Amino acid sequence: MQFALVNGVRTEAFPAGRGQCPTCGAPLIAKCGPRIIHHWAHAGRRDCDPWWENETEWHRQWKNQFPPECREIHHVAPDGEVHRADIKTPTGIYIEIQHSAMTDAERTARETFYSNLVWVIDGRGFRDNFDIYHLLPAPESEIAKDLVWSKAKRHMHGANRGMFFRWSEYLQEHPGASKAAVKSVWIHGIGDIEDQVNQAYRGHHQYDWVRPRRVWLDAAAPVYIDFGDDHLVRLETYDASGLLCIKLVARQKFLHDVMVEARNTEIATRFYPLPTIDQRSE
Repeated sequence: MQFALVNGVRTEAFPAGRGQCPTCGAPLIAKCGPRIIHHWAHAGRRDCDPWWENETEWHRQWKNQFPPECREIHHVAPDGEVHRADIKTPTGIYIEIQHSAMTDAERTARETFYSNLVWVIDGRGFRDNFDIYHLLPAPESEIAKDLVWSKAKRHMHGANRGMFFRWSEYLQEHPGASKAAVKSVWIHGIGDIEDQVNQAYRGHHQYDWVRPRRVWLDAAAPVYIDFGDDHLVRLETYDASGLLCIKLVARQKFLHDVMVEARNTEIATRFYPLPTIDQRSE
């Protein structure tokens, strides 16, 4: 834990510190060794929150990008169950920052408990198994309505560059067919529509995740993967064809939107100038 109550004030850990847990009121002891992240720990027993995990430097750096009043906020369910969220923004979006492995059962439990939840997961450990391929036009764009993309996979060089079917061509032989039904018809290369794709691009790409962590593919809440660069990778389903895709979201955009948007699904859906550093400090 980053904060304890010391004389009633939320305080970060300091050498030989003593405090109280803001969630359960139990005594806390400061852990401030030279090789560990300074933190608070419950005295003599496990953390009162069963969803607690050891905090890594990556985890702490994420939390520190938000004001102190947004970090480690306890939430009480109607039945009295209490958990401590990593982040709760002023608009009511909860952010869980996840480094360690997680079961489907725990993920589902957290998504139910925090209904307006966003996941940020540490992707550095599987970056070599995550390939990002060609651009996709925004799913809501006019050009995307007629396209069904061939699934890109590692070593499938043609599909990785961009290959697609036209739904309209398939409907000529199979009237009433859905996009998901399109399997075989004349196949096209992205070069035929490259300019249009570029004009309609809003951050979407095909990808292939070798040996994926399916717990995140099955998540109900939005999942953002942090690979350590300037963009986060949001897992999405592209359209009615069922194609899995990703959307690149600038880290700055994410940090801005979670503080101003009301719903987890509204992050990076509106486009407007971000405030400058000087404006943010006013």
